Amino acid sequence: MNKTPRQQRGQARVKLPERHQVEMQLMSLDQMVRDDDLVRTVVKYAESIDLSDLYDQIDATTDNVGRDAIDPRILFSLWLFATLEGINSARRIATLTTRDVAYMWICGGVSVNYHTLSDFRKDNAKLLDNILTDSIAVLHRQGLVQLQTIAQDGMRVRASAGSGSFRTQESLEKSREKAQQFVEEVAKTQDDDDVSAGSKAARKRAADEKLERIEAAGEELEEMHRRYDQRNKHKSSEHHRSAPRASTTDPEARRMKMGDNGFRPAYNVQFANDADALLIISVDVTNEGSDAGLLASMYDDVCGRYDTVPEQYLADGGFSKKEGVTHVERNGTKFYGVLHNEKKQVAEGKNPYEKRSGENAHYTAFRERMGTEEAKAIYERRAAAAEFPNANCRNQGLQQFSVRGLAKAKAQSLWHAIAYNFRRFMNLQDSQRNQSYLEILMM
Repeated sequence: MNKTPRQQRGQARVKLPERHQVEMQLMSLDQMVRDDDLVRTVVKYAESIDLSDLYDQIDATTDNVGRDAIDPRILFSLWLFATLEGINSARRIATLTTRDVAYMWICGGVSVNYHTLSDFRKDNAKLLDNILTDSIAVLHRQGLVQLQTIAQDGMRVRASAGSGSFRTQESLEKSREKAQQFVEEVAKTQDDDDVSAGSKAARKRAADEKLERIEAAGEELEEMHRRYDQRNKHKSSEHHRSAPRASTTDPEARRMKMGDNGFRPAYNVQFANDADALLIISVDVTNEGSDAGLLASMYDDVCGRYDTVPEQYLADGGFSKKEGVTHVERNGTKFYGVLHNEKKQVAEGKNPYEKRSGENAHYTAFRERMGTEEAKAIYERRAAAAEFPNANCRNQGLQQFSVRGLAKAKAQSLWHAIAYNFRRFMNLQDSQRNQSYLEILMM
């Protein structure tokens, strides 16, 4: 343990690093990136997208003063490439732009800080939604994405909130009082000459944001109490669930049952996917712990978004509630899912596919259909169509949100959906044109 590196080498001949030799390497950033590197395709794709709305928001123009803004295409390329690599941290991306060749190549000498990157990710959900829709719509018009069989599924994604941040009404009132006192104390220090202006601003911002989050949690808790009272209206006290709680760090998050049967703060991410091309065609994020009431809204979104009515709609048993299924069937789409307690009824010798008294004709049609081998074969497609995109997005890093609130969580989910579709566009080929779907989109 006390030997020096030289003594450890002994008589062995090895090549040692020379870190002080001065060298002149005349290479541009472009020469340092391979011609077939993924980052080149990402930037080419970004250049094919219409970002006019983002350029319109820039105050610095040829007719106006001000510092030049960072090209939005750089920020878009950075986030898309980073998401493809499973990186979801704005700070991490900002660091990579100073030492990783691919990220440096995207920037081309333009300095990018993590604040700008973070704001760009969370503030452009509408743009991302339009990009997702436009790409699918273009391929749909050309007959490459049929949108005839749609699969919907939800996955719980951990929220950026600690389990200990959830408070009851009484505890929340105490937290609000403490936060208000903190705001007042910070206000008194604003005239302190011993504290820098930057520190003063940071403390004031932190105090205001803390109070704002607690007040938002109070508003969420009022709505939760209303639903709690409605749900328990006709139940005896022993069947009441525990009193609702709201998070003081992420007020819109809810405690949900996760895949490991544990309960943690989370959001419910909903994907609608084309079952043939395995492409994500619509994204939504809710704080509903159950999928039961989310079928009709996503179905309507798909129909309106692409001006089409799917022939078939696939979803698991969590979506097979009477109201949602009836809505889908009434609009001319055949629903394929799992009936409530289907396996249990079969095991007991009962026929779950027979019409039930008081049941509407649309739900009866679904029930009778699922008793056929043809319907069961169609439903088997759901696993690949729904779980494959979910798994890929999780592998890209959609394990926990690094942002707070439904709107920002949806923006982050859209980044993952666009990145997932980007890879699918690269892999899917139009045999007639001998081109990938991505090449067609970039034409």
